[in-house]
Amino acid sequence: MSLHFVTDARLDTRIDLHRDGCHCPRHQRRLFTGLLGAGALVGGTPAWAREGVDVGGRSQFSKLVSAEQIEQAASEQYVQLTQEARQKKALAPVSHPQQIRLQAIADRLIPYTYEWNPRARQWKWEVVLLGEQTVNAFCMPGGKIAFYWGILQQLQLSDDEVAMIMGHEMAHALREHARERLGKQTATRGAIELGAMLLGLGELGRTAAGLGGQLLTLKFGREDESEADLVGLELAARAGYDPESGVTLWQKMQAASKGAPPQFLSTHPSSGTRISDIQANIPKVAGLYERAQKPARRFGPPAAKAS
Repeated sequence: MSLHFVTDARLDTRIDLHRDGCHCPRHQRRLFTGLLGAGALVGGTPAWAREGVDVGGRSQFSKLVSAEQIEQAASEQYVQLTQEARQKKALAPVSHPQQIRLQAIADRLIPYTYEWNPRARQWKWEVVLLGEQTVNAFCMPGGKIAFYWGILQQLQLSDDEVAMIMGHEMAHALREHARERLGKQTATRGAIELGAMLLGLGELGRTAAGLGGQLLTLKFGREDESEADLVGLELAARAGYDPESGVTLWQKMQAASKGAPPQFLSTHPSSGTRISDIQANIPKVAGLYERAQKPARRFGPPAAKAS
């Protein structure tokens, strides 16, 4: 292992795109009624004409916020995080075996992102490995990906399982979930202020209405997670990674969450729910995986921590 890479650092720059405060007991993924009849598009292809998962079109709320501004802000946060990691020797060098592994998997997945979002062709995709024991990973708007050492080491992930996580995180960026969430907050804030003014409720009305608006905004968090599971499943399958690993991944997550739940699971559907959802959708991507060119090189996880 490189002497220049610390794997137990504490990074103060916190970026957790999964945590949004939603703690509802059970999530129901949004139902796209009339999907086939409406001919919903994914990358310009009618849903009924393409092979893969069905998740419908992107939310109209995302149009309320500039994609360029969000991607620029995300890039600035990413630079801040990587600069701190570099200063603490917690940014893996490009020669580190696990960094090479992540880059190889990302290189296989990226070409299949373009169908999901035309902007992805212009994104300056990056993937880094951060030396912190946090069980987490993310992909920011604009294609900035990070894995924490803890998620690779503690869960002893196979390449297929890493691809499932990476595809899931890419899907959040491709489906513009952060932009959608900000759009909903913008719309909700405007409606709350107008309603409070018209009803003469004053600050008390704003507080009560704000709580309702917050719930309205945050309840979509787990729906986004389920959507990302399915899009990520397809991305990984097209790139030659076994979709069955989506099940083993969340079994590992389920085992890890018996103690304090990992940061990565903060707003996710329960492991049992998502495993059953993934199993139900594996047949939709099985043909894609069977025909896909498989990775010529395989990597292993970092050595497990001594108990």
